[in-house]
Amino acid sequence: MTMRATWNGAVLAESDDTVVVEGNHYFPPAAVRQEYFEDSDTHTTCPWKGEASYRTVVVDGKRNPDAAWFYPEPRSAAAEIAGRFAFWKGVEVTEAG
Repeated sequence: MTMRATWNGAVLAESDDTVVVEGNHYFPPAAVRQEYFEDSDTHTTCPWKGEASYRTVVVDGKRNPDAAWFYPEPRSAAAEIAGRFAFWKGVEVTEAG
């Protein structure tokens, strides 16, 4: 099943290789269109996944702060999502096609 993440009319990521954790689809880095992302200084900590880093989504001049997150070095229990991106804050993740 191919999943697609969209916001403000742009496809941010698309892949048939997502990992679902706690209802969120985590996309592999190669499936994420980096031109729509800016670095963010935001970090949060999950008790079992570890420290998350965030990216701000920017499409056609509109910004969606911290709408994407990833775990660069997750704890061993979440190793399968290392470096993968997930989305929230209005980013729609749907089945493509």
